[in-house]
Amino acid sequence: MARWCYRHRLVVLLLWVGALLGLGVSASGAGTNYAEVFSLPDTDSKRAYDLMEKAFPERAGDTDTVVWKVDEGSVRDGSVRSRIQPALTEIGRMEGVGAVTDPYGAQGAAQISEDGRIAYAQVTFAEQADAVPKELVQDVVDTAQDAARDGLRVELGGQAITRVQEPPTGTAELVGILAAAVVLFVAFGSLFAMLLPIVVAVFGVGTGMFGTQLLSHVTDVPELASLLSTLIGLGVGIDYALFIVTRHRRGILRGADPEEAAVTALNTSGRAVLFAGGTVCIALAGMLVTNLRFLDGVVIGTTLTVVLSVLAAVTLLPALLGLLGHRVLSRRQRRGLAAEGPRTETASGLAARWSAGVQRRPRSVAAVAVVLMAALAVPLLSLRLGTVDQGNDDASMTTRKAYDLLAEGFGPGFNGPLQVVVDGEASDGLVTGLEETEGVARVAAVPPANGVTVIQVVPTTSPQAEETDRLIDTLREEVIPRAGVEAHVGGVTAVSKDFATVTGERLPLFIGTIIGLGFLLLLLAFRSLVVPLTAAVMNLLAAAASFGVLVAIFQWGYGLDLLGLGQEGPIASFLPIIMLSLLFGLSMDYQVFLVSRMHEEWVHTRDNARAVRVGLAETSRVINSAALIMVCVFLAFVLSGDYGAAMAGVGLAAAVALDAFILRTALVPAVMHLLGKSNWWLPAGLEKRLPHLAVEPKEDAPPGPTGVPDPHGPSSVVHGFVRTADGEPVEGAAVTLLTPGGRRLDRVISLADGAYIVSVPAPGAYLLVVTATPLGSRAAHVTVVDGPLVHDVELTPGEVDAVN
Repeated sequence: MARWCYRHRLVVLLLWVGALLGLGVSASGAGTNYAEVFSLPDTDSKRAYDLMEKAFPERAGDTDTVVWKVDEGSVRDGSVRSRIQPALTEIGRMEGVGAVTDPYGAQGAAQISEDGRIAYAQVTFAEQADAVPKELVQDVVDTAQDAARDGLRVELGGQAITRVQEPPTGTAELVGILAAAVVLFVAFGSLFAMLLPIVVAVFGVGTGMFGTQLLSHVTDVPELASLLSTLIGLGVGIDYALFIVTRHRRGILRGADPEEAAVTALNTSGRAVLFAGGTVCIALAGMLVTNLRFLDGVVIGTTLTVVLSVLAAVTLLPALLGLLGHRVLSRRQRRGLAAEGPRTETASGLAARWSAGVQRRPRSVAAVAVVLMAALAVPLLSLRLGTVDQGNDDASMTTRKAYDLLAEGFGPGFNGPLQVVVDGEASDGLVTGLEETEGVARVAAVPPANGVTVIQVVPTTSPQAEETDRLIDTLREEVIPRAGVEAHVGGVTAVSKDFATVTGERLPLFIGTIIGLGFLLLLLAFRSLVVPLTAAVMNLLAAAASFGVLVAIFQWGYGLDLLGLGQEGPIASFLPIIMLSLLFGLSMDYQVFLVSRMHEEWVHTRDNARAVRVGLAETSRVINSAALIMVCVFLAFVLSGDYGAAMAGVGLAAAVALDAFILRTALVPAVMHLLGKSNWWLPAGLEKRLPHLAVEPKEDAPPGPTGVPDPHGPSSVVHGFVRTADGEPVEGAAVTLLTPGGRRLDRVISLADGAYIVSVPAPGAYLLVVTATPLGSRAAHVTVVDGPLVHDVELTPGEVDAVN
């Protein structure tokens, strides 16, 4: 497939451009039909909502608020009333508005604050917030705010109003792409190579977003799905292309022509990308086990975007590589290739030194990493789930201003009133019991309708306060049973509490499902019980630490001002499920890319220490680059202006950073060094029953002395360390394996820690020659029997050891 895409690059490119434009035009013409299918069956708040819908069908929709304040005088003054009342009357006539309750009517005295300077009117739409047309909401906002003048402020709050207060889209995505471009340019040193992952990600995310918009017309997809699809699509799209382009460039530097390098890159890293993309989709699909139906649309949108991003990486990318040819390398690399010929790219520098350091001190590295992760996870103990409301909005938004005005005029609990819905007529005992309950500011009963009575209960505390949650429990467990009536507690605040409770109850099942699936995938990939078990523990550790960071920032308020966000509050109830899905999927990617290289080395050498050291040295740079790109993309969503999006962005950025920079780069290799050969243990009975799955097959061997690769590959290896007489590692030493007659079989360059490994075609006697400048050279006869041979070499300055 890679070769076909490479050779028919213009056809592939035109197909992708046509798909993007076609989906874009179709989605623009059809518009969006996002729907919030938010339902919590078998909860008290759902039963209260059903009774409300039965009693007041025209008022079962969203109720928003118009609030105004005068600097001087009273809201009852004729000059104020003459501006506000006509605006409210006009709003009441709009199609889609069920009713408007203003403070100037006979029953409106309670809608004016005690000092007479703040008043509010309630606008009840015919439908729930997400079903109200944005055009209608904008008309309501414009009509109300046109009544403002100097000395008279008019603000609006409510769920429907929030939809038209969202900042312009695209800013966060653009900043994330620009940050990723900088990281890619530093990593590649080539403008064209930098553009490749970005172009692939844009095509993947673009087709995914447009496809999700079209799907919203045939199934229930929430608007949240579009945001999360962009978030995850940009991250994985750029990362997957980065892995493939890195392997392609390495192939060209080794002397392969661009087409063969592209085919090899897709047949190795491309396979790993397919596997990694599959793990992300499986983790996302894990949300389905929660049985929270509004998440179904999120799963559809995010999974579609990931699938299209993977498809772009394995089809569009080879076509683009075909268009660029050698220009995928930097100018310096192209000049070096022309002047010096092919060269083998070896792990050196900081990556190799760090890998050797982890091998020398695995206990110290593991201890520091565990202590750091545990310290970051401590705030998780105070995690409180809830719903982000307009008190968390930016101070410049009209929803936040309305929220603050209502709290100022009528108390903090006014922004989240509870509705006690009685199936029948409310008894005097119930009303009295509600009024006497601690934490209740005031109680107001609405006349019965269709056999249902609604009593509005205003708490003394804000909707997000823990005291409000305890008040809801008190009403349900004590006050209502004591009154002896059938009643249910509803309202936005009660729904939020029930949602947090349901999420918390189903979270263990969800975590167990995605960890179990991840365990099985890694068991198949690496044929080991210890590797997937280690990965599962690491994933839980990463999740705990990242949620600890979230709690410290968004619940405790550390750094919120620095991020330019609103005030602290509970963690959004939906976030744990969505964040854990993405985190487990992405961390699995890094685990696959890291351990697959270790596993390949283990299969060839059966030396665990070498396998872990080489695997870490050769993959840590690309994993860290990929993680840095993800962090930039996720953090950019702080600029979206949406508090929930910012929370998700910060949480995912923290999770990816901790996972890549601490777990995969330090703790995982340290633990694997400590476990030794146990890493690769698999019971013999299980070994026979498991199917073989090569995540990333070994690249074809480069041409040998005859110019033809050995079809059977090496039967064994000779490996060890090159050191000075003082025990210092020698980097850059040339290690050559010769036949007894002097024909060269293999040649490598020692790494920063002095390590080397040469391939042996078959058991027998060979000549091993090691040369380093300004040190001398040393040669020795080595005999390979039926397994890897360890042979360390000591070089002395000026010495030449000749072997006949």
